[in-house]
Amino acid sequence: MKIQIINGPNLNLLGVREEDIYGSRDFENYLEELKHRFPQAELHYYQSNVEGELINKIHETGFSFNAIILNAGAYTHTSVALHDAIAAIKTPVIEVHISNIYAREEFRHTSLITSKCAGLIAGFGLNSYDLAIGYVLKSEI
Repeated sequence: MKIQIINGPNLNLLGVREEDIYGSRDFENYLEELKHRFPQAELHYYQSNVEGELINKIHETGFSFNAIILNAGAYTHTSVALHDAIAAIKTPVIEVHISNIYAREEFRHTSLITSKCAGLIAGFGLNSYDLAIGYVLKSEI
């Protein structure tokens, strides 16, 4: 089971950025925990602050991976291009957010990508990724 995790803008700063919202752990160390917790999954990780690079990764993996777990960060609320990239591929995409976007500023309540995703998991901290991987493995989407 090949799963691509894609993180968008500013998520390279996990562990040092707004710890009250995003926690104090960096993603690279967390990724190693995920790999140990889910040995039956082949987990790949990509992060970029650049919208076009995220789209390129979605195109690259969107026909050969079993699932994509996408935290598009702020692009969630602004990117028609990411919406269209998700719509164009065959691989199901699970949208994840570390924080509960509906408990934050009103502009974060609108996701332009949710309608093209298989599901949405938000508000469980880094465990949102655990939940997404668990879903993919159980459902074998």
